[in-house]
Amino acid sequence: MNVVIDIDGRYDRTLDGAVWVKSGCLYDYWARFLEVFDGVRLVARVREVPRVAPDMHRVDGEGVTFHPIPYYVGPSQYLMKLPQIKRAAQAAVNWGDAFALCAGPISALIHTKLKPLGYPFAVRVIGDPRGTFAPNSVIYPLRPFFRWWSPRLLRRLCNEAQACIYVTESSLQKDYPCPAYSMGVSDVDLPAEAFVAEPRTYHSGKHRIRIVMVGTLAQLYKAPDVLIDATADCVRGGLDLELVFCGDGKHLPELKARADALGLGGRVRFRGELSRDEVRYELDKADLFILPSRQEGLPRAMVEAMARGLPCIGSTVGGIPELLLPDDLVPPGDRAALAEKIREIVSDPQRMSIMSRRNLAKATQYREDLLRARWIAFYRRLREITEEWLKANRR
Repeated sequence: MNVVIDIDGRYDRTLDGAVWVKSGCLYDYWARFLEVFDGVRLVARVREVPRVAPDMHRVDGEGVTFHPIPYYVGPSQYLMKLPQIKRAAQAAVNWGDAFALCAGPISALIHTKLKPLGYPFAVRVIGDPRGTFAPNSVIYPLRPFFRWWSPRLLRRLCNEAQACIYVTESSLQKDYPCPAYSMGVSDVDLPAEAFVAEPRTYHSGKHRIRIVMVGTLAQLYKAPDVLIDATADCVRGGLDLELVFCGDGKHLPELKARADALGLGGRVRFRGELSRDEVRYELDKADLFILPSRQEGLPRAMVEAMARGLPCIGSTVGGIPELLLPDDLVPPGDRAALAEKIREIVSDPQRMSIMSRRNLAKATQYREDLLRARWIAFYRRLREITEEWLKANRR
C-alpha cells in the first residue's frame, strides 16, 4: 500500500527526473513513512527546469515519488489553471492507496474524488487559514473569498476525516475538531545538531541588540511589517537595535522601502532565503528572536531559535502560546505592544538569561527521536483504517 500526501509547496524537477527544493522537508523526512507504507507519493506543484542551484536539496528518492500538479503561484493562477489542476489532482486517486490531505486547494480536489466512494482519508492540520487570509496578511482581490472558504473547507474535512493529526497540542483542535481518531504532534522535529549545549547568559552593558526573524516574505502573515514598525519606535525611543530578516518573497522590496522610510536603512538587513546551516549561523549571532505573526500553526523557526538558546517574543496566535510564557507574548498586529515588549525584555539581561534557559529546555520536547515515533504511529493507524475499509468494500 502507498500513501498519497498532498503538500502545499513548489518544487523544481530537472531533466533526469529528480525533484528539488531549497528548504523544507527533504527525502529523509518523507522516507520515514516507508516503515509503514510500500511507497510515498507526494502531490505538489512541480515545474520543469534545466538545472538547479547548488543550494537546492533532493526531495525524491527510493520509495518517495512525486505526482506533479501544474505549477501555479497564488489564487489567481490557481483559478486560471483549475481544469488542468483538477485533472492532475484527481488522477492521484488510486484504489488501494491511503490518503493524507493538508486541507488546501489541492486537497479539496482530491476529496471530491474520494467522497462519493466513501473512501477513508486523514487530514494534517498545520495552520489556521483565517489568519493566512486576514487583512494585511496577503494582498490580492480574492483574499476575502479565500478567508471565507478556506476555514470552512478545513472544518468540513476534519469533520469527515477518519483521522486527523494536528501540529498543536490544543489550539487548532478547538477550532477544527475531528470526531474520529486524532492526535496532536508537532511537525517540527529537530536533529541533535540543531541544539546548543548550554543556554546563554546575558550581561548589562552598552551594545547593539541584534533581533532576528525567520520566515517567508511571500505574504505578510508573519508580520515583518509590524516588526519593522515596532523596531523604528524603539530606535526613536533611544534603543540601539539591529534587525535581520532571513527569508525571501515578493514583499521584500516594499519592506526595504518601509525600513528606509522609517530611518532604519542602516539597521535592517535582508539576508534572503538561507540554508539551514546559514539560518543557525544568524540565530547564533542574534540576541533576540521575534515572530509577531498574524497566523501560525506551530512555527518551526521559533522552535529552532529556542534550540539555539535564544529568548523569543511571539504573538498570541496558533501554537505560539504553547511554546512561550504569557509574559513573552503580544497581540497580533499591535506595533505599540510589540515595541513595549522589546523595550521591557532587552533592558533586563537577567530576564533574557532566564528566557534562554527555559526556551532551550522547552525545545528539547521537539527532538526528532521523540516525535518521529508518534508520526509513524499516526500513519500506521491510517493504514489500518484504510485496510479495514478496503476489506469491507472489496471490488
